[in-house]
Amino acid sequence: MTTSAPPVAIVMGSRSDWPTMKKAADALDELGVAYEAKVVSAHRTPQRLVEFATGAKAAGHQVIIAGAGGAAHLPGMVASMTPLPVLGVPVQSKALSGLDSLLSIVQMPGGIPVATLAIGEAGARNAGLLAAQILSLADPALAQRLDAQRAAQTDSVAQSVED
Repeated sequence: MTTSAPPVAIVMGSRSDWPTMKKAADALDELGVAYEAKVVSAHRTPQRLVEFATGAKAAGHQVIIAGAGGAAHLPGMVASMTPLPVLGVPVQSKALSGLDSLLSIVQMPGGIPVATLAIGEAGARNAGLLAAQILSLADPALAQRLDAQRAAQTDSVAQSVED
C-alpha cells in the first residue's frame, strides 16, 4: 500500500548530523521538492533502520539520502534493504575528517549500490540536487526548475576578478 510520504527521505545516524544534512534539505526546498528528515541509526536503532528501509518504497519515497559519519554503515544498510536509489553523504568526522565516513560508504560490494557524494556540506547539497535530478526524469516541471536553477547559478559567476 502506497501512502503519501514525500518523494525524498533524508536519514542520518544522529541529530548531530543535521547541520550537514540540512544542506540537502535546503537544496530540495529551493526546488520545491518535498522530503522528510529523520534519525535512523544503523548501530543504535537497528529495528528503526529495518522498518524504515524495508517500508520506504511502500510508504511512497522514491529516493533516499542517507548521511553518516565515522563507521558510516547507514547508507549501505539502507541500500541492502530497499530497491530505491540511495545517495550516501559522508559526514565529516572529528577523528579522520570524514575520510573514514567516505571509505565506509563508497566501498559497497557489487550488487548493493550507493551513490556516494563528497564529504560534508558540499556532498549533502549535491545529494539534494541529485535526488531532484532523479525525480525530474518523470517530472517535467521539476526539470524546468532545475534548468532555471542551473542557469541562475551560471549567471551568478562573475567573468572578471574585478568588482
